[in-house]
Amino acid sequence: MSIDPQLRSLNIDIPACPQTLVKLSLLMNQDDARVGEMAELIEADMALASAIVRTVNSALFGLLHRVQTVHEAVRYLGMREVAGITFEMGLRAAFPPGPLIERIWDRAGLRGLAMSRVAARLETDAWLAHTSGLFAESGRAVLYAYDRQRYTELEAAAAADEAAVIAAEVEAFGVSHAALGAALCRSWGLSADVAAFVRARPQSAEDWARETPRVQRLLAIGAEVDAALEPRPGAARALVGWSVEAVREVVASVCGPLSTGTGTGAGAGV
Repeated sequence: MSIDPQLRSLNIDIPACPQTLVKLSLLMNQDDARVGEMAELIEADMALASAIVRTVNSALFGLLHRVQTVHEAVRYLGMREVAGITFEMGLRAAFPPGPLIERIWDRAGLRGLAMSRVAARLETDAWLAHTSGLFAESGRAVLYAYDRQRYTELEAAAAADEAAVIAAEVEAFGVSHAALGAALCRSWGLSADVAAFVRARPQSAEDWARETPRVQRLLAIGAEVDAALEPRPGAARALVGWSVEAVREVVASVCGPLSTGTGTGAGAGV
């Protein structure tokens, strides 16, 4: 999926991907990637390495023994979850801070972690699911960075109604956060499946039928995870390929602990 040419005419900047994430994405796509290689890549960035160790030692992960190095963190949690933490931190660092954007990243951290665990239970690519969850709302961050005041007012007026948010974004900026998020994914070199997930996520289940089976599975997992983590009217959609009950059962068994507590973003502990 290529970037929509119409987006190139908009005066909205998409931030460049941090080089550590570029290298990490390439590493995660290798079948024979090793723990040591990931640890060395992360340790090359002192601030990131420190943040990873601090995050893994947080209460959310509940480790019995505190880790002292990135190597230990990767061994304890596995490459996928440490890579997910790293990507979330990279996303946070690429955009200006603020209350609305912090809420976006808090949701992203929980969604990515939950989607990866559900995907693993359903024999779907867990790293692909984790990345999809992290970047699901990345387009909101792009619009927030472009015009903080206007986008904050837009979000408040839409009252968390996804369809209303999309309509208001197109009217105000000429583009939706879904389209911008997909463009961000492609410009950062992420999988075409991740970009397709981000673009199609606000659409109806009927529209999802146009996507590939793998993207349909990601959309199904994402919809149920969102419904489990942040219940709201209209959040759950009909699933494609699995029964609603089957996925909800997995979401409930995997995501229950993730929806408790506060301050669960990367800066506070995911």
